[in-house]
Amino acid sequence: MMGHSARRGAMPLVAGCLFATSAAAQSARPNLQLASAAPPATTDHPEGDVDAGNDTPGYTPAETMPVGGPLHVNGYVDIGYAKAQGDGTSFPSADYAVPADYGVDTFAPAVNSRGDVASTDAGGTFVNGFLPRSVGIRGQPSFLINTVDLDLRYQAPSSPVMIFTRVQFLPRFSGAGDSTRLYVEQAFGRITPFDTHELTLSVGKFDSVFGVEYQDNQANVRTGITPSLSARYTTGTSVGAKVFYRLQIPALASALSLNVAATNSGNMVESLQSPDVSVAGMPVFSGRLGYELNPPVIQLKLGVSGLRGPRNDQRDRDEDQYMWGYDARIFVAGFALAGEYVHVNEDEGVGPKVTALGTFPLASGFHARVFWLQASYTPPLEVGPLRRVSPYARYECRHAWFDGFVPIMVDRITAGLRLDFWDNLIVKGEVLVNRELQGAPTVPNNVYTSSVVYQW
Repeated sequence: MMGHSARRGAMPLVAGCLFATSAAAQSARPNLQLASAAPPATTDHPEGDVDAGNDTPGYTPAETMPVGGPLHVNGYVDIGYAKAQGDGTSFPSADYAVPADYGVDTFAPAVNSRGDVASTDAGGTFVNGFLPRSVGIRGQPSFLINTVDLDLRYQAPSSPVMIFTRVQFLPRFSGAGDSTRLYVEQAFGRITPFDTHELTLSVGKFDSVFGVEYQDNQANVRTGITPSLSARYTTGTSVGAKVFYRLQIPALASALSLNVAATNSGNMVESLQSPDVSVAGMPVFSGRLGYELNPPVIQLKLGVSGLRGPRNDQRDRDEDQYMWGYDARIFVAGFALAGEYVHVNEDEGVGPKVTALGTFPLASGFHARVFWLQASYTPPLEVGPLRRVSPYARYECRHAWFDGFVPIMVDRITAGLRLDFWDNLIVKGEVLVNRELQGAPTVPNNVYTSSVVYQW
């Protein structure tokens, strides 16, 4: 509908981003650079982390009996300090195009691992609910309690049943006053019916199965601080049923995995589609097929993902959302290199649009093409209380448009450092420099953020 530029695939998107980056550099403001998001976690996680039902560890409950009995309690506290440029949003000060959130990337000025931004205040201009959550600091520097996380895991002693809940306290402030929430991030039961096969069946509210970034959702697992520009489409938890199976091939030092789910909302974050009820009345189906190669020196992981089902922000079950993507990761001698491409389409729905943020008049057709590339290095190191040093960097580019509106293209580079002390303290610092390449107005929306995570 929007012409050739609106039909980018993976390779044209990469080429387009690089071309736009080169062209924009000729005329960019002197203090404007690129920015990106946080890289995936390394494979050595603290106790309580375990296979997330995909092909690498994620911060989800262990299948083995926890030491000390069937009930295990753990969690973390994430305390941050952040400063965003400008007014903390991607909205320009003198642009009255509506809906205001259709012409900018509202998720760009993220400040924490949940993807919350400094502000979503559009200055009274009409918005249509394509928005993240906000911490409400605008352009002011502030300390933040990003997340207080409490996890309970019960492994039945005499049956292959595990029950897990994750509840998060999210202290927040908005223009309306206190906006603190108590949020149920996960709550599910899992059955492992066979001792000799890696097969699990889960029912409840659980992690996404699309791609790999969902494994880094939690602040104590994510190497960096902020999520990628594609995380809004792939990392949301949802209520439904999930089946995971992995086939080990020892002779080839390999494994194949299949992870499929039927859920209320698919994988979008809860500010875009409600995960707790089926608004459209039909489930969304998603899945990932993975391959891993694990020889002694190097580790290679590949995956393809797909999703299809009704948009869960409107009530017509015939108006679909469909996504596909692929991911690759390689780990060798402390180096980690990862990348992912995500292709998103949403049919025009029947308004009003209903999300966790409220009700909005338009359910516009939407399309996005996003990729990210990330590198990190964790050398073998243990000096007194210092257990790990991990510098990291990431580049990403997002091309997106609503039907009938001008496409926008933005990119980011994120760079940062993570320090682990003892087994319970993580300190991170990160810089995000955002740039508007095409379609969106140029605004000062870089972010400087930090995080101190205490885990138990």
